[in-house]
Formats: sequence, structure tokens, C-alpha cells
Amino acid sequence: MTKRTYYAPTGGLPPQTQLLTDRAMFTEAYAVIPKGTMSDIVTSFLPFWEGARFWVLSRPLSGFAETFSQYIAEVQPGGGSERPETEAGVEAVLFVVEGSMTLLIDGTPHSMAEGGYAFLPPRAKWSLRNESSTPVRFHWIRKAYVAVEGLDMPEAFVTNEAEVAPTEMPGTDGKWATSRFVDPSDLRHDMHVTIVTFQPGAVIPFAETHVMEHGLYVLEGKAVYRLNQDWVEVEAGDYMWLRAFCPQACYAGGPGPFRYLLYKDVNRHMPLGLGRG
Repeated sequence: MTKRTYYAPTGGLPPQTQLLTDRAMFTEAYAVIPKGTMSDIVTSFLPFWEGARFWVLSRPLSGFAETFSQYIAEVQPGGGSERPETEAGVEAVLFVVEGSMTLLIDGTPHSMAEGGYAFLPPRAKWSLRNESSTPVRFHWIRKAYVAVEGLDMPEAFVTNEAEVAPTEMPGTDGKWATSRFVDPSDLRHDMHVTIVTFQPGAVIPFAETHVMEHGLYVLEGKAVYRLNQDWVEVEAGDYMWLRAFCPQACYAGGPGPFRYLLYKDVNRHMPLGLGRG
């Protein structure tokens, strides 16, 4: 089995001699946060966490992308939280990119290492602890769950990318594939967090334009990515944040696979605000 590579930031601070010009940009349709901007001085601390700091990659912004937030967490040995989530009604996905940790869900411990994936519904009581001797770094994607009358809430689960067979996109001979951790036909879920893999030279062959908001964190490789009217070079460690209907496509540059962790909101009607005002 192919050993997977996952880029994780380590912080630090650029030297005073470094040029200020960078690839960071924020537009009306998308944002690009390059890996070089994830320094020590842009981290955040959160209540009830010990030995932990967070790079906040996205947060709901009115008029931009409003459905989710995404962090990269760095937890030192012995660190963690007994009360990680302080807001009611929030679901989460955790994805480990470096190190290992113990996740406790409703009293049951789960060991998670690199490639580890956990889905946590709002009703789950969870906590985590880094019981290893090195830092653990993981993505934490949060969304307010949209309940639907007649649909049960999905249950919590823990798995690893190594246990999920990628689904090849039709007509691509495996050059473009998606590792899906949730059955797309399971309408209990209102978000999908997947891993998309392009082999060198593979493309998204049209400008996707759709209602889903996206967060894309590049785990491995490099590509030229089409965002709205622009072609942007991205590499492992970069983050792209797209509002709904932002046109997108990509061309994988090689020499190895181009892979990213992808968030999108799915399976729900568009709220119309009837009865407001």
C-alpha cells in the first residue's frame, strides 16, 4: 500500500530579510492562504484547551462563505481538552496530518494516527489527549448541523484514509479519484469532508460552478488551480477558501500526486428566510 504524505505546519517566523511579496490573496470569490503565512504570530488559543494552539483557516463571513470554519490544531505532548466544543448543535470532522492522539467518544477511546479521520455529530460527547512524546497536528472542521424532520442524526465514527478505497471519477482511468468517508446517498449528513487525488497531468476538465462552499487544504503535491477568473499556483500546505458558485478547475503539475482535503456542504434545501422580518 502506498504510504501517504500529509503536510503539516510547524510555525516559526520568517527572518527580517524576507521579501513581503507572497501568494496570499483574498477576493470577493475566493481566498488563498499559503503555507508560508502560517507563522507563530497568527495562531489562536481556545477555551478549555491545554498545550494547544490553532491556525484558523476559515470562519463564517457574511456575504462570503457562511457554513463552516476550519482550524489546524497543534497539541503538545500531554495537551488536549475535556471540553473541546463550547457551542451547541455543532458537528465536526477531525483529520490527523502529523503525530497521534487519543480521541474519546461517549466514553470509548480511539487511537488516531496520521490519516486518521473522525466524524463527530452534535450529540457526541468527545474529548482528546496527546499521549505521545511529540506534537500532534490535525484539521478540525466545524459546522452547525442542519437537522431535517424525518431524518435521524448520523452517528459518530472513526476510520483512517488507509481503510477507504478511492472512487475513480468516470472516464478518467483513475487519474482523478475521491476518497469518500461517508456514503453520498446518506442524506443524514449535511457536509462531506473527502480527500481528492489527481495523478500528474490530470485535470478538472471544466470550470465547476456550483452551490457548495469549499475549503481545500493541499496535503501533497502542487498544481495550477483555476479560481474564478484567475489561475493560481498552489502547493502542499496551502489553503483555498471558496464561496458558493466560484468557478474552479485544476491542472496537477507533478511529479507526484496532487491531493487535498475538501469540505463541502451538501444534501439540504437552500434556506429562504420565509417568515422573517
